[in-house]
Amino acid sequence: LILGEVYRRNGDWKFRFIAQGFNGGLKPLAEYYGVNVADEPAPVTPPPAPPAPPKVSLSKVSLTKEKPAISLAKKDNFGEIRINLNWHRGSGSGGLLGGMFGSNKAIDLDLGAFVELADGYKSVVQALGNAFGNYHSEPYVQLQGDDRTGEALDGEWLHINGREWKEIRQVLIYAFIYQGVPSWDKTDGVVTLHVPEQPPIESRLTEGDNKRTLCAIARLVNENGSIRVERINQYFRGQEEMDRAFGWGFRWSRGSK
Repeated sequence: LILGEVYRRNGDWKFRFIAQGFNGGLKPLAEYYGVNVADEPAPVTPPPAPPAPPKVSLSKVSLTKEKPAISLAKKDNFGEIRINLNWHRGSGSGGLLGGMFGSNKAIDLDLGAFVELADGYKSVVQALGNAFGNYHSEPYVQLQGDDRTGEALDGEWLHINGREWKEIRQVLIYAFIYQGVPSWDKTDGVVTLHVPEQPPIESRLTEGDNKRTLCAIARLVNENGSIRVERINQYFRGQEEMDRAFGWGFRWSRGSK
């Protein structure tokens, strides 16, 4: 708003009343007097915030006939992959005759693995034959101990070096009854896979055949850097029969622990 102008004319100061308004602030006023004013830059819209990474549900995943496989996204380093076998030793109530004929022996259920590396090298990891493997070097899979009674609270553990997953082609996980009468329905066996920042994945030893002492439980397959976990749940008379069924090509001899 211009109220008036004070100016000098012929040596006298004069005042002229104007009362003229301008919309838009100082810019139209300045332009009225011949002053060019640059437009204000338009406000810069900030870039949209990156979407939050999807949250991984850590609820347990069970592999079943209806849902026999799951894939874990590719990572450069999966960390320490832990596989647990836990089971029940059974009631052990066989009375005198049971003790004589061995039907009340505690079941010794062992965890093991066939391992194939990316270069074709193959090995067996199991307590039988004291083939406990190695975590930091080939085959990058190691059995942590041997629970012979099933009374250990956390069962048996197999560790896979997820930092070296790129060097591993596949791992076949199995459990076998080393001692005791085969009775799969009484062992209540379950294998659980633990991968950092992923939900636990479990597979139960169901549909057991008591004429067979070994269960091929699951297979971990390297698919272009991801981990595909496949439920197998097939039963065999021993490692050699399972070897032939899956074409691993090992040479077998009798072992002990």
